[in-house]
Amino acid sequence: MTNSDLADYLANETGSTKADARKAVDLVFEAIGSACARGEEVSVAGFGKFKVKDVAARDGRNPATGEAIRIAASRKLVFAPAKATKDKING
Repeated sequence: MTNSDLADYLANETGSTKADARKAVDLVFEAIGSACARGEEVSVAGFGKFKVKDVAARDGRNPATGEAIRIAASRKLVFAPAKATKDKING
């Protein structure tokens, strides 16, 4: 499902225009992205949590050459689904 699909669904369910629904979808994802960029956890009741985790630096290998390299520390976004979401997926 794409952002456009989400906007279409929202427009159909609420009776709003597709343009307004698209703005709403874009704003929701903008808010989630901005909060995560600040390192904040975003919790959507009944859906799940988005949070940023630190990944430590580690040693790795260049897959093309086999040369040992140092992979820098970074941050990654993780999603933990709520029980309701897990139940919906698993039927």
